[in-house]
Amino acid sequence: KSGGNKKVSKTERLRLKKEEKERRLKEEEEARFQAQQEEAARLEKERIEQEQMEKLKAKERERREAELAELHSLEQKFLSAQQWKKDCRAYAKWEHYLSCDGSPDPTVLQEINTFMSLWREDQNEDIQCVMEKGEQVLNLMEKLHFLLLDTPPSEITEKETAQYQESILALQNLLHQKYNGATEHLLKTANTYEDSETGNMQAVIKDKNVTFCIWANLKKKVRFTTEVFRDAQHGFQLPMALALSSVAVRIVHTRYDHVSPLWLRCQSLPELEVSDSKVLTQHSKDNVEEPEEAKPTREEPNVSAEEEMCSDGRENAVSFEEKSSSIDDVNETAEEDTEKKSEILDVPSEVQDPQLQEETHKEEEAIPDENVVDLQRFVPVGGVYHIDALQLPPQVKQVKDWSLVEIRDGGLELYPYPPEEAEDATHPPIQITLRLPDNVMYFEDPVIARWDPAGQQWRTDGISNVTCERQEQSVTFEMAAFYTVALLQDAHLNLPYQAWELQPTGTDEALFVFTTVFATIQIQIKGNQCMLASVMMAEKDVLSHLTGKWTNPVNLRAVLKNAGVNIFPGEYSHKYVSVTKKAALAEVRAYQQMALVASGFAFAWSKWNQEAGQDQVVFKVSEHLEADAVKDWSLYVFNGQKAQKLKITETSEAFSEELEDSEFHSTIYHMLKDSASREAIHKVETASCLFVDVVYQLLLATRVLTYS
Repeated sequence: KSGGNKKVSKTERLRLKKEEKERRLKEEEEARFQAQQEEAARLEKERIEQEQMEKLKAKERERREAELAELHSLEQKFLSAQQWKKDCRAYAKWEHYLSCDGSPDPTVLQEINTFMSLWREDQNEDIQCVMEKGEQVLNLMEKLHFLLLDTPPSEITEKETAQYQESILALQNLLHQKYNGATEHLLKTANTYEDSETGNMQAVIKDKNVTFCIWANLKKKVRFTTEVFRDAQHGFQLPMALALSSVAVRIVHTRYDHVSPLWLRCQSLPELEVSDSKVLTQHSKDNVEEPEEAKPTREEPNVSAEEEMCSDGRENAVSFEEKSSSIDDVNETAEEDTEKKSEILDVPSEVQDPQLQEETHKEEEAIPDENVVDLQRFVPVGGVYHIDALQLPPQVKQVKDWSLVEIRDGGLELYPYPPEEAEDATHPPIQITLRLPDNVMYFEDPVIARWDPAGQQWRTDGISNVTCERQEQSVTFEMAAFYTVALLQDAHLNLPYQAWELQPTGTDEALFVFTTVFATIQIQIKGNQCMLASVMMAEKDVLSHLTGKWTNPVNLRAVLKNAGVNIFPGEYSHKYVSVTKKAALAEVRAYQQMALVASGFAFAWSKWNQEAGQDQVVFKVSEHLEADAVKDWSLYVFNGQKAQKLKITETSEAFSEELEDSEFHSTIYHMLKDSASREAIHKVETASCLFVDVVYQLLLATRVLTYS
């Protein structure tokens, strides 16, 4: 029985094993069948989707030519705005000629040279008169700066650019000479400014551009080594050796910077090099003729980095005359060529030049001096402080009704400190206290740097024991010698933007809002002007003295940068800010087309933009006709040649390029037109060309699609 049981048990096991195998084979067969069915369904779905996509592409190709022609018609607004500004420049020149008010035209070399010669010969060294004349000089320089930044490359020659820059430098030098002459004249009568407590001279003379703080050591008493200029809150503490010397100390605070290299002050918009890949729309050769006025007047030569920064501040991507004339056949070959070219669009022109590339490579290999300030990263904010020790000139002597003064050929002389004869000896430093300007925002403690005239650079060595009192708005530091110093701030503190939004608020009006780590900045746009509406920092409205003043985008950019609120990326900002650098083809075209429809549609940042890669941009759009908050946003993707609506929303878990069930178009304008109201399209079509141009300038200046 036991043997039989074992035999039955073994048979049973074999049977069960066989059944299990059959069941497993059956399940595998069913799984294979199901997988085949699913694969077939997937392939069928893909086939249907592909067919639908091909139909959409075919439909897009059919209407592409018409869409691009229609967009080209809208883009004539850019040319109209450019012509309007050209006419304004010519009219201003004519008005100046007719006024005959004695002021020179800064663009005419003969007039500016005559102006400087006459002032150089003028012997009136009264400091008030010099400061009044200095304001006129500053206005002349400001006009030249504006022309360098605002004039398109096609309207200004290299010779004119060089002439304007030379005139700026000559005016700066003359102004500084006159300041020295006025200081010497003032010091000769130092005894008339004696302080009642110390017996030494203390004088503070200031206007909106410059503040003179002058102290003269008339009594030479050891106990008076520390001085605070009461009307300016600047101060110093002298070493004991200087307390017994015939020395004067001058602190001149200029609210402008005439010390840093000229290229830093003439810095234009960041380079968006698009080579020859046709930045604007592509039109059929057979149906769209190139406008005569849109032909480029000259070919742009390769220029150095400094010259590029002083070139056009608006159309530096490529002038609109060149853009509007770009024509391309609508076929696959042309599209492939454009795609290949777009791969190098975001490479600056100097990188494409082998010689410049080699020179740049050598510069990168050079060991950097850690004491030299990187002016691509840090910029002077709040002006410049010229701190000098001066030889006290002979004082005026009163003999009866005569005032006798000794005249020396050398003019104003510096007092050497530390003494040259004892270079190896240790000399105590000079302690300086500066009050921070009220009209400037320092989001972090500023970097104190001194100007090195020999190396033409800002340096941090020679400055020690820096203490910044934010509550008292002052900074104290020690210097090894008397220097020209500046307070520098990181140019990228407000980059990248945490958010941005551009929305229309009325006919040819819009509001541009930027949210940064430190502040929320609102810029209002109206017609051909813009203004700073508010700067909110920790729920506090700051820089109120700058708000409410209508100006142009070039001046607004300068005003904000001078006030420490830099929201404008530079040519090399991508080195210092962690962002996905977008291809210029997609970025520039997006700004152009956003500006064209900004009168009827609101735009805003999307967190998916950084996830979309370099070749395309993602942003939120909503039709906006009422003066209220935007609620219904949709996501769109654009690569410079094709606009599509995405299925995801801002709250989706992951980025997906899956498209909404809608058609796609060659332009943002036609993509939005599919679902837009007649009123919105009417606003777009009737928008002022000047309003469109200002919006485009601000978009290009802030580069919100890369730096957010």
